[in-house]
Amino acid sequence: MKLKSQIPNAITLLNLFCGCAAIICILDHRFIAAFWFLFAAGWFDFADGLVARLLNVSSEHGKELDSLADMVSFGAVPGMIYYTLLFIGQDAAPASAPDITWSWYAAPGLLVTLFSALRLAKFNLDTRQTENFMGVATPTSTVFATGLMLIYALDPFGWAAWALSPFVLYPAIVAFSYLLISEHPMFSFKIKGMKWEGNETRIIFAVLAIVLLATLQTAAFPFIVGVYLIINLVSPPTASAEA
Repeated sequence: MKLKSQIPNAITLLNLFCGCAAIICILDHRFIAAFWFLFAAGWFDFADGLVARLLNVSSEHGKELDSLADMVSFGAVPGMIYYTLLFIGQDAAPASAPDITWSWYAAPGLLVTLFSALRLAKFNLDTRQTENFMGVATPTSTVFATGLMLIYALDPFGWAAWALSPFVLYPAIVAFSYLLISEHPMFSFKIKGMKWEGNETRIIFAVLAIVLLATLQTAAFPFIVGVYLIINLVSPPTASAEA
């Protein structure tokens, strides 16, 4: 087995490590540290495929390993975020959150993890998703959940209570559980060259995302995902990328 062929797999394992570390941080209520581990996991998830293409190495083993890593970083993690936020929301004084134990009130948050597993299993067998996605990709679902976690942890604009509200969390859980396995086409972030034609939707979305980041800063992520979903619902891509 050539060492060169194992470099992308090593990067994939770094993604998996960061996902595991993020779960530990979430359970320990160290949400900022969890964010940075997830940020790193996202970069490693992008880098493994890029490095594989640059080295011209590819294998079914690598693809399966990538899905297993994604199941932790972008499947288990958002479920744990929803579970933890719902659990903390039960406490009368959220600032002094109790240690995490089992709660039926918070358990529905794990639905996102279950539907993420269904999506990843479906994606591995779906030959249609070569250019765009069918349904929401697991990293997109994770960005939304992570955004709620940051809003609670940093309380920008005094919105922390909203991030703990069951009237926000339960609908989000149901919506993303459905969207993860839906057949609705969603555009990917693969840029086709350096021109406007063929990239119109991606460029418009990128501009809107930058505006939201500039104005809302750490509270921007759920709204960015919201804009992404609205654009796809209003004007879905005509053709059907990697999840």
